[in-house]
Amino acid sequence: MASVNRQFLGGLTASAFLRRHWQKQPLLVRGAVAGFDGLLDLDAMIELACRDECESRLVLRSADRWTVEHGPFVRKRLSRLPARNWTLLLQGLDRVLPEARNLLSHFDFIPYARLDDLMVSYAPAGGGVGAHFDSYDVFLLQGPGQRRWQVSRQRDLTLVEDAPLKILKRFSPAGQCILSAGDMLYLPPAFAHDGVAVDACYTYSIGFRAPSHRELMSQFLIFLDEGLADGGHYADPELSVQTHPAQIGTAMLAKVARVLGKIKWTRRDVAEFLGCYLTEPKRYVRFAPPRKPLSESAFSGAARRRGVELALASLMLYGNAMVFINGEPHRIDKTLATPVRQLANARRLPGRQIPPQGLVADMLYRWYQAGYIYLSRPGTTG
Repeated sequence: MASVNRQFLGGLTASAFLRRHWQKQPLLVRGAVAGFDGLLDLDAMIELACRDECESRLVLRSADRWTVEHGPFVRKRLSRLPARNWTLLLQGLDRVLPEARNLLSHFDFIPYARLDDLMVSYAPAGGGVGAHFDSYDVFLLQGPGQRRWQVSRQRDLTLVEDAPLKILKRFSPAGQCILSAGDMLYLPPAFAHDGVAVDACYTYSIGFRAPSHRELMSQFLIFLDEGLADGGHYADPELSVQTHPAQIGTAMLAKVARVLGKIKWTRRDVAEFLGCYLTEPKRYVRFAPPRKPLSESAFSGAARRRGVELALASLMLYGNAMVFINGEPHRIDKTLATPVRQLANARRLPGRQIPPQGLVADMLYRWYQAGYIYLSRPGTTG
């Protein structure tokens, strides 16, 4: 984990921030990232919004009426926007821009397992997405321009019915602030907030995933289903005449209860599910295998000279003797785990730590072929 610059958290250490603010109360930091002028301009945003590497949305407001359009867009559509009251949003910027991934390194005091993505929004004066709340933690880092934020700890989280966005029906701001370039506002889950552009501005939102219990349970059941063995079919050779044919009999209930009672799972199953679930690529993510892949021996030599890095879109986690990359589980001996864990933690692995052969070398080559990793540029690591 990289050390956290005290200014980034308003003079707090990472431990103090987690103890005092994380999921407890907001934090406003002036000049969190000194001299921050953003990662891309509107032209670059429009270019990405016209492709499918990022999820893109266009939000427009006219009086109290909201409309939402989803990309990818045609450039002509984005060239005919009004002077005010609209917002262009790009989700998953960290999966296409190295600078975005570097920005996220400021937040590596929080586990990668909790990190969702980096979103950027651009809005001219008056633009915003309405008063709303998020079910997850979010850091709002201001790029060029200014945005006024109003916040509230209100309990009434009733939403406007039939709106294309989750907009609060009643919003009662308890405080406000104007963020300028480099300022940052942290908001815990369920804090109501409304951000409106004072002038043309960019806002970078770093969100942390918080799956609902229902989602976790349903996805875990799907995971278990893939490993269930077919143990036969329902049978009742002892069936007797039933007076009421529409009634589900107690004998049948008991039989099915015994069958379902055979569904078992262990902590190891939960660990494997969680690793696969948390690293599963989002639906719009695509990997680019090398057009002319090196042979395994040539790759091994180059990797040990130059080192390797995770592709921007790759997600990698580990636990005990398992490593997970892009939804795939891999079992690895603990004695060989050090270089793989280094790659997961730092997203790059120096060449001197790459073994010339064996399980780790084999895995790295397979990941290289799949486009999950690539050789570092000369001079960046070694």
